[in-house]
Amino acid sequence: MVKIVLIGAGSIVFAKNLICDVLLMPELAGCEIYLMDIDAERLDIVRKLAERMVEQFGSKATVKAGTDRRAALANADYIITVFQAGGLKAYEMDFHIPLKYGVNQAVGDTLGPGGVFRALRTIPAMLDICRDMEELCPDGLLMNYVNPMAMVTWAIYKATGIKNVGLCHSVQGTSEDIASYIGAPYEEVTYKAAGINHMAWFLEYTWKGTDVYPLLFEAMKDPSIYNKDLTKFEVMKYFNYFVTESSYHLSEYLPYFRQSGEMIEKIGNIDSWLKKWKGNCYDFANDRQEEFYCKVDRQIKGMEPIDIKKSHEYGARIIQAMEGGSIYSFNGNVKNTGLITNLPWGCCVEVPCMVDKTGIYPCYAGKLPEQLAALNRSSINVQELAVKSALEGNKEAALHAILVDPLTSAILPCDRIKEMVNEMFEAEAGYLPQFD
Repeated sequence: MVKIVLIGAGSIVFAKNLICDVLLMPELAGCEIYLMDIDAERLDIVRKLAERMVEQFGSKATVKAGTDRRAALANADYIITVFQAGGLKAYEMDFHIPLKYGVNQAVGDTLGPGGVFRALRTIPAMLDICRDMEELCPDGLLMNYVNPMAMVTWAIYKATGIKNVGLCHSVQGTSEDIASYIGAPYEEVTYKAAGINHMAWFLEYTWKGTDVYPLLFEAMKDPSIYNKDLTKFEVMKYFNYFVTESSYHLSEYLPYFRQSGEMIEKIGNIDSWLKKWKGNCYDFANDRQEEFYCKVDRQIKGMEPIDIKKSHEYGARIIQAMEGGSIYSFNGNVKNTGLITNLPWGCCVEVPCMVDKTGIYPCYAGKLPEQLAALNRSSINVQELAVKSALEGNKEAALHAILVDPLTSAILPCDRIKEMVNEMFEAEAGYLPQFD
């Protein structure tokens, strides 16, 4: 029996998508789905929903749930992580302290002051999971969705021997967007993307064998299309390639877009993102979530059918390939062992990967166009120093990471950055015991 463990299963939407994907794959019939979260209330909701899904689908899968991580990991084959260390309270500090200093981040979870401090909270928690895996399921495959993706994945392979791959959905999501911008049926396009997480580049994108970049440059002239992906079209205009991740998120990876109030207003500001994030993902006590949980409750009680359909997430498809022997390709976050030749050896890169029953095989991507590698390296510098800080309990390395952050360094002088970092360490001390 295949045992699939979801750590952070209180994330209801992701858990539902993963369970749907698993139930729709014949190779995984009869598997055990073990849901684990420290929030017993949310976990109980997901458990009931999962049991109802199994019943509705007529599946032979079994569902277990619990708050004991070690019980969940015992003899696990596949471990999927989707938790958030520190929750909303820490996340709001990641936003609002930098904003006080004039650093107006967008999402603040993968780069910049917010991304660095999320890494400092998250990496120790992830390494605790890995240590448990080394004892309880040493042959298990860890599939990590937790942000900051590149920093967390980098720390895992630097500090442990656990088999792991970092997963995101920005490549497949952006590839679908490009197809829509040029009017191409998605099933007719092919592409090759490589770089780093949230800044991978579509090095090739073809429609029926023809390069689509001329069509994409033409489509950009339509304001209704351009405004859907403002920052990404601007990057393509000057750097010649289309990049992954949302335009909103990308705006904080670069020094060009979040300096003027007018541009920030056009792209989106912190408060609007945090309000949306609270409404969609976190809080029981708001109208949008009340409506959502009422629907889930009706589904659990059998009063409303559950829409069971495949998502575009990679996780379950990787498990399917490893269990069924079919070959599946996806974009994964892995250690750079010469896969991208002009990015630093040992950094975390996002490249095409192949997987079958024998394992995951990252593919050689070669040399990026130099201008793209240069943009990637500006983020890798931050990531490397943040990983050093998290693994060593080194505050100075965290300061150095934020000093070289592209957005922060475009806004603040060094002394103000140091003030901001000190304030963040003081405010978040309860989440950062490794720095005591």
